[in-house]
Amino acid sequence: MRKRKLVRGCLGQSLLETVLILPFLLTLVLNAVNFAFFFLMALNITSASRSAAIYSVMGGATPAAIALPKAGPNTTTTTVSYLAYQDLTGAVYAPYSNAGVQVCSTSTTSPPSVLSPGAPNQRTPCASFGSVGTFAASQPDPELNASNTVPAFMLNRVDVAFRFSPPIPLSPFNIAVLASPICTSSRGVVTCTFYRHLVMREMQ
Repeated sequence: MRKRKLVRGCLGQSLLETVLILPFLLTLVLNAVNFAFFFLMALNITSASRSAAIYSVMGGATPAAIALPKAGPNTTTTTVSYLAYQDLTGAVYAPYSNAGVQVCSTSTTSPPSVLSPGAPNQRTPCASFGSVGTFAASQPDPELNASNTVPAFMLNRVDVAFRFSPPIPLSPFNIAVLASPICTSSRGVVTCTFYRHLVMREMQ
């Protein structure tokens, strides 16, 4: 009889310990999922801006290819913005409604813009696609010297912005990311906007 009571007591203790530790374990697992999603988005958007910037300065990289690819529209398969959106498609839900792309390149205008000697503060023109993000304008090329001669290279820039919400709401992770300036909260829903850009030189 004494042995049976001891076994029953142990079973009750294990059940009580499980009930007490379960909320902590669930919080740990759910926040791990949110952190993994957060870093996956950061990695994905960084890759999209990098590959789009490389494409904007290299194009097809064959003798028969056009000199420089166009910035847009983002539905044409040979443009820089299309490539950026396609890179986001691998891990991002509905990139066309949750992302924005800005491409700064001399091929943005039609015909492509040509730099002229003596013109101060020469910049590559920019084109934006999508409704997400507020992008900075392109900067004057630092290679311009005092006489403002045309540089051998110009700065191409690709900006990518992506807006997302953590997949599991109402967790300590959401409270932690609200300390970041890229995240806001509305009606208990946390939304973050990632910005990544890459600048490369385009040969004139």
